[in-house]
Amino acid sequence: MNQNFMKEKKILPLVLSMSLPMVISMAVNSLYNIVDSYFVAKVSENAMTALALIYPIQNLITAIAVGFGIGINAVIAYYLGSNEQEKSNRATTQGLCLSVVHGILMTVFSIIGMPFFLKMFTPDAEVTSLALQYSNIAFSFSIIISLGISFEKIFQAVGKMKISMLSMICGFAANIILDPLLIFGIGPFPEMGIEGAALATGIGQTLSLAVYLVAYLLKTIPVKFQLKYASPDRVILGKMYAVGIPASLNMALPSLLISALNGILAVYSGAYVLVLGVYYKLQTFIYLSANGIVQGIRPLVGYNFGAGEYQRVHKIYSTALRLSIVIMVIGTGLSWAIPEQLFSLFTTNGETIQKGVTALHIISLGFVASSVSVTSSGALEGLGKGFPSLLISLARYVVIIIPAAFILSKILGVSGVWWAFPFSEIVTAIFSYYIYRKNTPRTQQMKA
Repeated sequence: MNQNFMKEKKILPLVLSMSLPMVISMAVNSLYNIVDSYFVAKVSENAMTALALIYPIQNLITAIAVGFGIGINAVIAYYLGSNEQEKSNRATTQGLCLSVVHGILMTVFSIIGMPFFLKMFTPDAEVTSLALQYSNIAFSFSIIISLGISFEKIFQAVGKMKISMLSMICGFAANIILDPLLIFGIGPFPEMGIEGAALATGIGQTLSLAVYLVAYLLKTIPVKFQLKYASPDRVILGKMYAVGIPASLNMALPSLLISALNGILAVYSGAYVLVLGVYYKLQTFIYLSANGIVQGIRPLVGYNFGAGEYQRVHKIYSTALRLSIVIMVIGTGLSWAIPEQLFSLFTTNGETIQKGVTALHIISLGFVASSVSVTSSGALEGLGKGFPSLLISLARYVVIIIPAAFILSKILGVSGVWWAFPFSEIVTAIFSYYIYRKNTPRTQQMKA
C-alpha cells in the first residue's frame, strides 16, 4: 500500500486529515472515565472519592500500554518511510507479542498491590472497599487494554486514523449504554453498583479491540503479524523500548504528581482530594483532544524523518502547535464560562463545587502555555527521541510543579497548590521549546 501521501500532501490538510479523527477518538476515549464518574457520582460521594484514588493506578496501566505503543508506532513509521517492509513487519509482530506480556504483568501487580496503595491515602473502610470492588474488575482487563492500544498505534503508524476513531467510538457507545444498566440494575441486568461501572468499561475496551482485529483480518494495513518474525530482534526491540520506556514514564508521571498532590491536599481536607480527582477527569477531555493532534502528527514526523524530509518535520510541528493552542484557548474559556456546571456533573455538594470552581479558574491559566510542552514532547517521540521527550515531562510533572506546590501551599494555603499548575506550565513551555529545537533533525540520520 502506498504511504507516500505522508510526504507529498500539503501540510495543513495532511495534519488535519490525520489529526481530526484522533481528536475525535481521544475526546471519546476521555469520556470513558467521565461517564463512569458521572454515573458513579449518583451512587455516593465516597464512590467518587474511591475513583479519584484509583485513577493514578489506572493512569499507570494506560501509560505503560500507550508508551510501548508509541514505541511500536515510531519504529513502524520510520521503517515504512525508509522503505524497509520486513523490518516494519518485525516491529509489528514483536510489538504485539510484548504487549500481551506487559498486560499479564500489569494485571498481576495492580490487583495484588492495590490494597497496599489505598492504605497510603485513606483510612476510610468504605472508600477502600469501593475502590477494591472497582479496581479488581477494571484491572483484570489489562491484557485487553495493552493489546488494544498496541493495535491502535499500529493502525495510526500507517495512517489509518478513521479505524482508530471507529474503534474508540464503538467502545464508548458500549460503555455509555452498559453503565446505567449494570450500575443500577435496569431491566434484566443485575444491580452491581461501582462494580458495574468497571465491567461496563472493560466490555467497551474489549469491543474496541474486536474492531481492530476485524479491520486487521480484512487486510486494511500494509504491515503484518507473522510468527516467523516473532523471534526477538535486538535492534528493533532496542528502538521500540528506547521510545517506549520514556513515553511510558511520560504518561506515568501524572500518576506520581497526583499522588504527591493528594498527600499535600489531604492535610487540608479530603474534599480537596476529590476536587483534584474531578479536575483530572475534566482536564483529560481537554488534553486528550490536544493529544489527538499529537497522535496524528507522530507517524507523519516519523515517516518524513525516515524519508529525509526534515523541512516537512518542522512544518508539521509548527502546524500542530497552532492547532493545540486553539484547543487550549477553548478549554480555558470553558473553565471560566461554565465551571459550576462542569463540577456539578460529579458532585452535588455546594461547598465542594465552589472549591472546584476556584481550583479550575487558577489551573486553567496555564492551559495555553502547556500546548508547547505537549506538542514538543509528542514530536520528539515521533523522531524516536524518547529521552529528550522524557526530560520535558519530568520538568512538567515532577521537577517544577511538586516543589512549587509544596512551597506555595506553605505561603498561600491550599490555593498555592492550584497556582503551582500555571507556574510550572509557563516555565516548562520555555524549556520544552529549547529541548525541541536542540534535538530536531538538520542533516543527521537515524541509524538502522
